[in-house]
Amino acid sequence: MDNKLERLGLTHRFINEKVWSTVDVAPYQALLTDLILFSAVILASIFCYFIVKIIIIGLVRKLVKKSKNNWDDEILVGKILIWVSLIIPTIIIWKGGEMAFIQVKHQEIISKASEVFMIFLCFLTFSSFLNLCERIYCKYDFSRKFPIKGFIQVIKIILTICCTIFIISIVIGKSPLVLFTGLGAMSAVLMFIFKDSILGLVAGVQLSANQLVAMGDWIEVPKFGADGEVLEVALTTVKVRNWDKTITTLPTYSLISDSFKNWRGMSNSNVRRIKRKFIIDLQSIKFVDDTSLEKYRDIALLKDYLKTKEKEVAQWNKEQGVKPSDIVNARILTNVGTFRAYIFQYLKNHPMIQQDETVMVRQLEASEYGLPLELYVFCNDNRWVQYEDIQADIFDHIYSVMSEFDLLVYQRPTNASILMKD
Repeated sequence: MDNKLERLGLTHRFINEKVWSTVDVAPYQALLTDLILFSAVILASIFCYFIVKIIIIGLVRKLVKKSKNNWDDEILVGKILIWVSLIIPTIIIWKGGEMAFIQVKHQEIISKASEVFMIFLCFLTFSSFLNLCERIYCKYDFSRKFPIKGFIQVIKIILTICCTIFIISIVIGKSPLVLFTGLGAMSAVLMFIFKDSILGLVAGVQLSANQLVAMGDWIEVPKFGADGEVLEVALTTVKVRNWDKTITTLPTYSLISDSFKNWRGMSNSNVRRIKRKFIIDLQSIKFVDDTSLEKYRDIALLKDYLKTKEKEVAQWNKEQGVKPSDIVNARILTNVGTFRAYIFQYLKNHPMIQQDETVMVRQLEASEYGLPLELYVFCNDNRWVQYEDIQADIFDHIYSVMSEFDLLVYQRPTNASILMKD
């Protein structure tokens, strides 16, 4: 038994010696040495990253605190300093990795990986810089009139395409010029893919150049159900927050191809138009008799009007030889005409009506419903809630005082009211 075990041990040892004698351990030892050196390079790059980050961010933070400007605070908000801090550690890994590995194929792998990461890092840095420029630009008032988000998105698209081409060229080992040349053959495909972006870019340029739409404008686009404030004018879309707090997104080029209404002129003028009509029952219209005329003379807003109008009517009747009792041939005041003059004087003396704008009370064409009278004035407070309150107060007064002129507002009778009259 012991002899058998001894023979088995000798056999196992013989096999191990034969196997290991045929294996060349030198490459594995060299690879292990390279990995150890590369690990030291990575640790050095990590240490360098934290040192650079502390120095750069600390220096920038001190400069920002000492500065009296507000726009430079945005530098600390984004990630641009982080990407900049990674540049030097990436270069250390790139050059140190090539020196750490002895074999050429390993050096090529490290070199290509470092170049790809460096290009990607430059892309992130430049993209963060564009975002920083946009945030700083939006701090100024003129950014509402000239939004640049669409232009920045175009630059990012071009940057992304270039970055992708450079990365592919590094991986396949070809010159970037070869890939750029191949883009000519793919132009039709690219035009189809980026159709909305191209249309949005053209529309964005026209919108900005002609100042058609800016952030904060109140626009109405019935085709898309948009009615509210413009939140964002981007490359391909315009974002509108409707007055019911919903968000509508519409294509940028639709504001060029289709019609829309922009209320910016009203907002900038600080006035807002009141254009509303009410209908008078035709059966309540009549001539003014002496009793009513005496009552109208007590109305302060009508004193000057009646004095001038009575003199004018009396002069005309005298020249024509017509008696005031001849209602067919004579000129006689009417209650609706007097009421229209009262409304005009009421609006001319109203403190919330802009007097240097149009003030008009006009009579529209009569219909089967009655005689419409329309107010066309401008309120000097264009805030929505205040504007509606002022408009409601004016019409509350008009409807209430109408009975003093023996006039009735037309109101379509319902079946119930007809039955009650019967």
